Amino acid sequence: MWKEENNQLKRSFEFKDFAAAFSFMTKVADVAEKMNHHPNWNNAYNKVEIALFTHDAKDTITEKDINLAKAIDLIYENK
Repeated sequence: MWKEENNQLKRSFEFKDFAAAFSFMTKVADVAEKMNHHPNWNNAYNKVEIALFTHDAKDTITEKDINLAKAIDLIYENK
């Protein structure tokens, strides 16, 4: 589940290995590019941490973040 923390939506994802985590990130990158809204993220082996917020809205959560979070959830569910 996404958590709202410090004006950001945050979530951690865990995968079986690095290749699966990287594949997930590649799919998220494609969707983010199409939405023209890009996540802040960190990857360490099989874990991906994502933070979403909108720079143009003074670093707060907007509809763009909520929509991207929903898209990311769909990618994760269909991994």
